[in-house]
This record gives sequence, structure tokens and C-alpha cells, in this order.
Amino acid sequence: MKSWILTICTLIAAAQLIAQSTPQNLLEQDIYFLASDELKGREMGTEGEKMAAQYIAERMGKLGLTPRGTEGFFQYFSVTPKANPHIVNSNSEGEAIEGMNVIGQIDKGKETTVIIGAHYDHLGMGAEGSLHAGEAAIHNGADDNASGIALMLQIAEKLANTRRPLNNNYVFIAFSGEEKGLWGSNHFVKNPTLDLTKVNYMINFDMVGRLDENKGIAINGVGTSPSWKEYIEVANKKEMKLILGESGVGPSDHTSFYLQDIPVLHFFTGQHEDYHKPEDDFDRINFDGIGHIKFLVLELMAAVDMRAAKLEFTNTKEEQSKTPRFTVTLGVMPDYMFQGEGMRIDGVMEDRPAKKAGFEKGDIVIQMGDTKVTDMHSYMEGLSKFKKGDKTKVKVKRGEEIIEEKVTF
Repeated sequence: MKSWILTICTLIAAAQLIAQSTPQNLLEQDIYFLASDELKGREMGTEGEKMAAQYIAERMGKLGLTPRGTEGFFQYFSVTPKANPHIVNSNSEGEAIEGMNVIGQIDKGKETTVIIGAHYDHLGMGAEGSLHAGEAAIHNGADDNASGIALMLQIAEKLANTRRPLNNNYVFIAFSGEEKGLWGSNHFVKNPTLDLTKVNYMINFDMVGRLDENKGIAINGVGTSPSWKEYIEVANKKEMKLILGESGVGPSDHTSFYLQDIPVLHFFTGQHEDYHKPEDDFDRINFDGIGHIKFLVLELMAAVDMRAAKLEFTNTKEEQSKTPRFTVTLGVMPDYMFQGEGMRIDGVMEDRPAKKAGFEKGDIVIQMGDTKVTDMHSYMEGLSKFKKGDKTKVKVKRGEEIIEEKVTF
């Protein structure tokens, strides 16, 4: 009875929101609803998360997907909080939190299965993980990661209605608990509802709603199969700028599958000044950009479908395992799409060391104390040498000018 009442309430809420808004299509409607204040930030274990899960399950059902959870579309799980990989030196523990993955499938009776995933949880009112400096506020997470869920549903709709012969089965998973530490995907791979040895590959969408064509789109995990680069090149018919990363390990749900020896790809349009803040809202989404990514992904999947029965898996160098631990930050948002030398600042937070030193968006950090900064790893290595209260000199490049300022952590 409780599930039935929740279903009705969710559908009524969705209908009312869409009627009051101006979304033009299902892509916009999905993001609008998932990023609405009514869901209060979709934090795992809250009513907002349950409403989001029910909405996604209803969408999967309307697309013709069949349930692949443990209870219909749902796979319930419970986790007691421990360290969060999103938070530096997080050691918080507490009571068990209940969550649910939402899983649907297109069963073509094939030997291999492709998994398409995205997380739907976010930060709620902005407790742990928030970069918001003000009072508690709803963190709607339109880019992180309503955009990924909406793209996943777009792919599901296309595959459910395609006339092209499909050589794989397709399973679509909306994960919860990603913001808590990849909880949902970790639970799934340890308690799979399908045979993981027959999974061809996994594609993960996390923050795909802010495409800047000048910066391009990052595709991580290309080293997890020797075939990925060839297929990506074939699929890139629109000649999008692509930033390819080798590693199968990263702070998102594809990592859980890579650790099961499954080839993975993670699509990501980059961080921004609204990341983990209340400002990450519907009106800042690049819907045309999501359409371009959809085209690229479908072309990629078609290329793999035609040429390979099952992709070969390869291990990659795990930069994450060698990442220096640090307890202080400059208070900046790194530009993970930057391919030059140094660490480019993509946003500066109020009342943090970089802001107080006068650093600006677009500045490129090239030295921190005695450490020369050539990339993200050396930037983190530099941070690891300091503790709260320490002072040092930081050099940045602004255009052709080199600026040196004192920073207090």
C-alpha cells in the first residue's frame, strides 16, 4: 500500500511540476522534475530520493523496459556511513541509511549484456560534500546528476524503439548513494541481479549537462579495453573535442564495475562553479549539448555492436591509488578539462585562501611552495605538504603574466 501511495503522489507531483513549467520534451521534463525543489536534493535515505526513484521506475516502465531489480525495478540496500571518497579525510560514521537502485532491462536473448548507468542521488540540503558557504539550502543537482539520468533514459528510449538488430541485452541502472561513496554501484556489483561475467561493458554518465564545445567532453576509462579508442574515433562523426582518460578508476560509479574486470567508460562535461552548490539548477543545463553526447554514445554503441561480441578487458594504471593525501585546499574548483601545463582554476570560492590571495578564474597554478605544478597530481602533491595555518607562496600564470602571492591555509 505504501509503495502504491508513493507512486500516485510522485506522478501527481511530476504532472503538476511539468504543467507549471516550460519543458519542451522528455529530456527537459526529466531534468526539471528530478532537479525540482519538491525533491529537496534527492539525498539518499530521504523522501526526495524515494520520489526520484519512483519517477525513474515509472519512466522505465513507460519505455517498455522490464524490471531487473530484486523487487520489481528496485534493488534495496542499507549502508552504515564510513569514509567518503568525495571528502578529504572524511571519517564520519552514523546510523544505517536505506537506499535503492532502480534497474530496468531490454532483453534481446543475447549472450552479452551492456550496462548503462548514472546516479540519481544528490546532497539534499547540502550537508557533507557541499561547497556552499551560506545557510542550508536545497541542492537540486541538475547537472550532478539529473543530467546523467535524463541521458540514460534517452538512450533507453532509442534502443527500445530502434529497428537496428541488437547484439546485446541492455540493462539501465539508476544508482543511489554515489555521493555517499559509490554505495549503490558497490552494492550492485556485490549483489548483481545478472551474471557479471557476461557483461560486455559499462557506460557511466555523471555530470553531462554543461557541455562547452571549446573545452570538449571528457571520456574516462579508454584504457580499460584496447578497442575503445578505435570505436570512439569511428563514433565521433560530429568531430567533437574529446579529452580521453585512460584510467578505469575515478570518483564515480564506473569504478565499481572496472574493479570487476569490466571495460568501462565515463562521460563527463567538467566541473563548474555551481558544482555541489544550490546554483546547480535546471536553467543552466545545455540541452543541445546533451543531444550531441547522446548521438556520440549511440554511434559508439552501434560500432561496438557490429564489430565485437565481447570487448577485451585491460587493467589501467591506477593514479588514484597514488594520490597524495592532503588536509588543506586553496578553495578553488580545478578545471579537469584543461590539457596544458599546470592546474587551471575554473572557479574561486568565497572566503577561501585563493580568494583572499586575489586569484581568479582562469589563473593557472604553476608553483606551490617548492613544488612545481604541472598537472592535477603535482597540485595535490603540493597541497599534501601543508597543514592548516601554514603559509606559502603560490605562483599563477594569468595570460602572459606570472603572479606570486602569499597564501595562508
